[in-house]
Amino acid sequence: MSVFIETTDTENHKWIDARFDLKDPSAGRKLYEQEHVAGAVFWDLEKDMSDMSSSNGRHPMPSTEQLAELIRSSGLDPKDSVVVYDQGGSPYAARAWWLLKYAGFDQVYISQKGFDKLKEQGIAVSVEMPNPQPTEAKIEFNDELFADQTYVKNVISGDELGVLVDARSAARYAGLEEPIDPVAGRIPGARNLDWAQFVSKGEFQLSDDISHIVQQHEPAVVYCGSGVTAAALYAIMAEKGYDQLKLYMGSFSDWITDADNVVEFDRGEHPEAADEQTKAILAKLIEEGYSGEMLMKKFEYEKSLLDSK
Repeated sequence: MSVFIETTDTENHKWIDARFDLKDPSAGRKLYEQEHVAGAVFWDLEKDMSDMSSSNGRHPMPSTEQLAELIRSSGLDPKDSVVVYDQGGSPYAARAWWLLKYAGFDQVYISQKGFDKLKEQGIAVSVEMPNPQPTEAKIEFNDELFADQTYVKNVISGDELGVLVDARSAARYAGLEEPIDPVAGRIPGARNLDWAQFVSKGEFQLSDDISHIVQQHEPAVVYCGSGVTAAALYAIMAEKGYDQLKLYMGSFSDWITDADNVVEFDRGEHPEAADEQTKAILAKLIEEGYSGEMLMKKFEYEKSLLDSK
């Protein structure tokens, strides 16, 4: 599958600006208003490409109704050729790309160059806000690309063929650190393939062989923390010819919403309890019979509730 493209053609492609900054959610929109590829519409990760009212993870997938409305109001039709860009080497354009593939777009691509490099190459830019003519496009969603929590459980149990591929850093995969979610670790049985290793100088590097992690025609479910960087890894794998991919959009942040779901981690059996309150939590859980992975998961969940008060 051809995923990444190098082009400055604004005549034969429609363009989407997907710039975003997780540390400053308003930054992408501000950059777009300052200057953007001529005619490009803006898709915001949280306002357009996620349903933040949902509880299915930190960046939940929009409903099919929401996504269809976004596509139509953007003046897009599945017959169009679309290029998505962000700041370069980031996962946000990949999120938009995956959503459009899910919506049945065959000719949708991720710009290999970020906005600044596109501008250096002479692409037409503008400060004018486009006013696309809404379409009445018929959207047929491809559920073969999507995995939910139930599907992931079926992979773990062996009821569905496939492997789980964790796109986060090795430290987060191992449960050695977790800067965002209240529970550290990974979905049981997952393999690790850090998406960031494919980024250099603001561009994706696609030459590395990954067959030692997952075979090209092996069914694979890709996930990360909230389904954003997993979209980038999904796109990289698709470019490499991996043709049996699903994206678990809810990802690890959705997985841990169910207290019965087990997590794996590569560290000692017992978590640290640094103060009297957390020691009391740990003692209570041990008394209740928790141990190993479930002790770690329940401890970090109970501690997160304490920390939020």
